Amino acid sequence: MLVMNALFFFNSILLGVGLAMDAFSVSVANALNEPNMRLKRECAIAGTFAGFQFLMPMLGWICVHTLVEHFTAFQRYIPWIALALLLWIGGSMLREGIRGGEEEKAAGVGFAALMLQGVATSIDALSVGFTIAEYDAVSAFVCSLIIAVVTFAICMAGLRIGRAAGARLAGKAGILGGVILIFIGLEIFVKGVILK
Repeated sequence: MLVMNALFFFNSILLGVGLAMDAFSVSVANALNEPNMRLKRECAIAGTFAGFQFLMPMLGWICVHTLVEHFTAFQRYIPWIALALLLWIGGSMLREGIRGGEEEKAAGVGFAALMLQGVATSIDALSVGFTIAEYDAVSAFVCSLIIAVVTFAICMAGLRIGRAAGARLAGKAGILGGVILIFIGLEIFVKGVILK
């Protein structure tokens, strides 16, 4: 059994910060698109990202301990999946922002789009299952839980930043949010395919 010491918690927090950066950017983009977002909605969005950031490393850990060969074959498609999802969501947001003009009130991201964002921003966390493969089940669970808590806090900060900026940007916020999502998709793709 892995000893959960200060270094374990520190490493888990750092892992959480690293994994949460895409979710942070998407949170900013969502809040730009919905500047009048309430606290309950912020918690739901940050909770969705945190939930996926908890789930993906655990799934990766399970795959490492059960289906390693299949997971390794799937891993090369992760950047492509993230790119496709974020291009689709970002393109939709961009199109609505251009079509809607300044006067149209931002509708905010829907449930299905939020789920896709959660998958797209956390799918690379599946590979974290390899980095925590030596952990026992309890340690992997605690590590994933720490990642989720860190992600929640970072996403709440991103939502607040985006909301403040979105109120100032008015009708252009949806366009900026769409561009951010497309950029994140391209960044994940470049890091996962071209620079690998």
